[in-house]
Amino acid sequence: MRKVRVAAVQLRSGIDPKANREAAMPLLREAASAGARFIATPECTMVLDRDKARMLKTIGSAQIESEIKAWGAAAQELGVWLLLGSGSIDAGNGKVWNRSFVFDPSGKIVAKYDKINLFDVTLGGGETYRESDTFAGGSEAVIVTGPMDAKIGLTICYDVRFAPLYSALARGGAEIITAPAAFTVPTGQAHWETLLRARAIETHCYIIAPAQGGRHEDGRSTYGHSLIIDPWGKVIAALDHDEPGYIVADLDLDAVAVAREKIPAWQGGRNFTGP
Repeated sequence: MRKVRVAAVQLRSGIDPKANREAAMPLLREAASAGARFIATPECTMVLDRDKARMLKTIGSAQIESEIKAWGAAAQELGVWLLLGSGSIDAGNGKVWNRSFVFDPSGKIVAKYDKINLFDVTLGGGETYRESDTFAGGSEAVIVTGPMDAKIGLTICYDVRFAPLYSALARGGAEIITAPAAFTVPTGQAHWETLLRARAIETHCYIIAPAQGGRHEDGRSTYGHSLIIDPWGKVIAALDHDEPGYIVADLDLDAVAVAREKIPAWQGGRNFTGP
């Protein structure tokens, strides 16, 4: 049997990358002490700042490279696989990549993923988001081999609304899909759990969804409520609030194949035309 204990860490990141890492480390240490071999942090772990000019100045400094190395050192110190949910990385054209990093227990970066689907929405009540004004969209789906040879597909936040990406990861062999996020409060209340459970059911993958939560230093509010979901769509670990914290769950990787044998819809349906 292939079993692995995983953790999702919920944060309230601000505008200073070093301070964000220092705030996260006690939670990472607790999760590692609880036996987690794979630990995931949310989207915007390194910096969460909607002031574009200030954020670009922050990530344009040498501090970012040293912070990435420090996150690798954290993985090595704890002896775990670590998903840095995302950091803002200078794309060199006035925009940035919203990029996930996966570190192995030696601290080496073994995978990177740039968020494909950008959050350009108008929610009403004066709440508008235009990620494409600041971020460059990625174009490549990524699967990495983690602990117990688990195949882990990488997504970020708004990607959860795009089932074809999740289906492609499942068909590519993913057994776990990570969904680090910084969901808004209105969309989180309405759709967060429903979307994640739907993606788990469709793909018969485990979903690990660490979230940002609460009122942030830049004035933004995020939903929190981090989740871990099994291949049958059952929530197996959850935080019911927006405060920093973590959850742990034991994943039976063999359950993925069992679920897929029962309902093979994850392979995709028949081709059709129209409308």
